[in-house]
Amino acid sequence: MNRVLEPELMDDEAQVIAYAKADFAEENQGFVDRFRDCFPGFSEGAIFDLGCGPGDIPIRFARALPKCRVVGIDASAPMIRWAEQAVSAAGFTDRITVRCERIQDVPGANQADAIVSNSLLHHLPNPLLFWNRIRQLVKPGSPVLVMDLLRPDSPEAAQAIVDRYAANEPEILRRDFYNSLLAAFTEDEVSAQLARMNLTRLLIDVIDDRHWVVGGMVH
Repeated sequence: MNRVLEPELMDDEAQVIAYAKADFAEENQGFVDRFRDCFPGFSEGAIFDLGCGPGDIPIRFARALPKCRVVGIDASAPMIRWAEQAVSAAGFTDRITVRCERIQDVPGANQADAIVSNSLLHHLPNPLLFWNRIRQLVKPGSPVLVMDLLRPDSPEAAQAIVDRYAANEPEILRRDFYNSLLAAFTEDEVSAQLARMNLTRLLIDVIDDRHWVVGGMVH
């Protein structure tokens, strides 16, 4: 099945509300736990979260790594508004900054002591921009962990995954999940992206029937 692009930005207020209110606690905490398992020696510095959404993952990183600062970046203004409220409610305004920016517009280089990203890549028309910006932003020898959806073999397989994992979710969330699966990349495509960007120290692992994870140090 060929990739079917979806809108790059989640700007529709109803979409944002449905996503922000959805229960991704298990998945998001699993992402943070995976980072700590992969990089047990990392305990302080600036973590950049690319595509931070409504702020749940930055908050979980701030709780798990109390010596770290987190910079959350998302191009959706409604998402950033949700994230600002969530960060304030959690009491982390001193350690978490959220910014409304496209990743290609994030200024500077060698700023991040670690980069994480969950479910951003499938939104982007050009995945190479994503990997190139990571390579520029992260300090040499620093951890990178990226998780995203895995494109199924067919529209029918995508619908089956939606029915399996989001049967009781609002219809708008089910629709977005389906469209995201169709816009996602395969394991081979991500491996080819990493090779083309000379990020061969980053390794991909398919962790279940709908997610892949890329992790390692960028040198």
